[in-house]
Amino acid sequence: MPTHDARSDELDSDRLYPDRPIVGVGVVVFRGDEVLLIKRAKPPVSDNWSIPGGAQEIGETVREAARREVAEETGIEVDIVGLIDVVDGITRDDGGRTKFHYTLVDFAALWRSGEARAASDAAAARWTGLDEIAGIPLWDETRRIIARAAEMTDGRR
Repeated sequence: MPTHDARSDELDSDRLYPDRPIVGVGVVVFRGDEVLLIKRAKPPVSDNWSIPGGAQEIGETVREAARREVAEETGIEVDIVGLIDVVDGITRDDGGRTKFHYTLVDFAALWRSGEARAASDAAAARWTGLDEIAGIPLWDETRRIIARAAEMTDGRR
């Protein structure tokens, strides 16, 4: 099950068994050799560690959504470096119906300013060394995305 996706206080009816995928963004933020992680505070993936991110809003570009979500969830300002990948986060119920479907647009970014703090949909926020990522429970796709972002930003961090 995805560990970065759009969330709300309760499972919105338009996100549960949707008619079409919901566009979400995820952001791998680096400060030197540290990655910014958040612990999700709300369903459907409460208490899971992830990268900051959430749903794109109408009239907002995906890059604007990426910067906004990081700022809302952590208080951090970032500079987007580039697109890492696009990931499908699909969860099916026991009957095989699509319960959640997110198209997740993941970006690499560099820390510009601010102190990491949990806000908005995050229960916790922390900087984690790249060498510590293996010991943190993360969705396999999140691990892959972090590794690709590290390759993309090598030499810029």
